[in-house]
Amino acid sequence: MNINFSFMRMNRIHIIELHRVLPAKPSYGAVCNGCGLCCLTETCPVARAWLWQWKGACKALEWNADLQRYFCGMVRSPSRYLRWLPRRLERWMRPIFARWISVESGCDADYEEIN
Repeated sequence: MNINFSFMRMNRIHIIELHRVLPAKPSYGAVCNGCGLCCLTETCPVARAWLWQWKGACKALEWNADLQRYFCGMVRSPSRYLRWLPRRLERWMRPIFARWISVESGCDADYEEIN
């Protein structure tokens, strides 16, 4: 039950697959609503530094069916993605990862859907 989302970035059209029930992307700078477009289209500093992922949809992007939104798995449960990380250290790593991806600073996906 997915849909395709087309967007323009750097004069190229990109197409990604989204959940059909996904909330609409907020305007640039508005409060994040968990649409996940930022993490589906490019990797963040956390994914690059800790997951060694440089392109594609983030491996740590988690869909929550009950809330019908995406969450960052590295902020919610980093030891799930960093198997070597002891669970007791998660409470220190969560705020570090949240800061690296600028949680609660607003939408930073500077692209819009094209038809």
